[in-house]
Amino acid sequence: MTPKTAPPAARLLAALPLALALAACGVTRPPAIVQAPAPAQWRSPVPADALPHHGSTADLAQWWRRAGDPLLAELIEAAQAASPNVASAAARVTEARGARTQAGAALAPRLDGNLSATRSASPLGGTSTGSTTTTGTGSTSVPPATVLQATLQPSWEIDLFGGLRASRDAAIARLDAGEARWHDARIAVAAETANAYFAERACARQLAVAEADTRSRTETARLTGLSADAGFTAPADAALARASAADASGRLTQQRAQCRVLRHGMVALTGLPAEDLDRRLDAQSAITALPTPPAVDAVPAQTLSQRPDLFAAERAVAAASAEAGAAQAQRYPRLTLSGSVGRLQLRSQGFRASLDTWSVGPVALSVPLFDGGVSAANAESARARYDEAVVQYRASVRQAVREVEEALTNLDSTRQRAADADTAVRGYQANFDAAQSRYQTGLASLFELEDARRTLFAAQTARVSLQRESNEAWVALYRAVGGGWQRPDADGAATAPATTAGMSNATVTAPDAKAASTAIPTTTGATATPRP
Repeated sequence: MTPKTAPPAARLLAALPLALALAACGVTRPPAIVQAPAPAQWRSPVPADALPHHGSTADLAQWWRRAGDPLLAELIEAAQAASPNVASAAARVTEARGARTQAGAALAPRLDGNLSATRSASPLGGTSTGSTTTTGTGSTSVPPATVLQATLQPSWEIDLFGGLRASRDAAIARLDAGEARWHDARIAVAAETANAYFAERACARQLAVAEADTRSRTETARLTGLSADAGFTAPADAALARASAADASGRLTQQRAQCRVLRHGMVALTGLPAEDLDRRLDAQSAITALPTPPAVDAVPAQTLSQRPDLFAAERAVAAASAEAGAAQAQRYPRLTLSGSVGRLQLRSQGFRASLDTWSVGPVALSVPLFDGGVSAANAESARARYDEAVVQYRASVRQAVREVEEALTNLDSTRQRAADADTAVRGYQANFDAAQSRYQTGLASLFELEDARRTLFAAQTARVSLQRESNEAWVALYRAVGGGWQRPDADGAATAPATTAGMSNATVTAPDAKAASTAIPTTTGATATPRP
């Protein structure tokens, strides 16, 4: 401790301007913004009626409800609340937020407090017995004394070469990427739930087709059996009718089992009670209309900027760039400044004295001289991770372009095939009705009736499969264009191109209070409601 009456440490303070000037220097980081290949325009047809839902949770629920089935939006909400992937992504966001706070705090001075109390009767270091201290020359009576001390100890690592700033920037980028992955997890769960729901609805439609086919074949078998018993029909025709009815009954049993398996999967996905889910599904119509597809801009770069996974890949590149700079800064000198200010009080048998103390320093400059190549290896490893992040980002952009193109192509294909499938069903239905009428009047054989029935069943099955394929293409397009998510640096619209990795430290929020149950937790106890 330095007494208050001591001269100020002017020479030590005079070194601070030089330290601050050195702090303005910084290591060179790899580029945080990289180019990624994106086509100038889509090669697949873009729906002319595609409209966005502006990225809010409320609009997203309304967007799903445009299918004319509010149960779908409720199932998606339940699945997102029960999803372990969403919960894990939210935990990663909380961890990233803590890492950001720690990295930011490293740039500021640190202040520690210390309180201590000591009572002693042996100030000379001898052996104390009661109030008597024994020294090497005999016994000396020393009164006991109490020393009370309170100090504040500030310390500060001056960021000479930008290593701490780079660590802070990396933590911010990691947080942005974590929040984007949370959104991507919710979008993935929504798409998975929608696909499961549409699959169950398609199974219900196919079950209705199978039930009608089974009833028709069973009735034909009954009538043919009566006719054979009366001697008007050959026994071979009766056997064929019974075989056809048995075949239809087996398909019906298989279809029911498939629908039950799909419902079991939905129970596991949403976490809803099986009885409640069965009741609500049974109350719904198996025919579900499709809402308007999500926004697909004419410019691929603008559309791809709506994807949270690509934004996360962008921020991963920025984080790797900053981490490479931080690793490089570890190879250069480090400057730390510390000090203390406090009060010391001495009490002994009615005597009391106080002393104010302060100190500046030490100012310590640590220069790495030899570490066996550890610092260089760490810097090289950080640069390798940066190169990996760049490659992964560019690959993610290419994969995103492929997913959008495939979804657009499949959606357009199903739309064009829908009219042909409807025409085929109507034509085969008319042919079956005519064949059945001729068979009942004896003008057609059972073979002709069964052939007409088989083609009608195949056309009805193909129509149901096409409807399911259209649903899946629509959901794939919803996910491929980002599910309505918007970049946190976008002002009302996703305008930043995906070919440029934008740098943004903003968090994602939306004014929808109804989504608080799925909001990312904040460190202050409040909730930040993000866009889905």
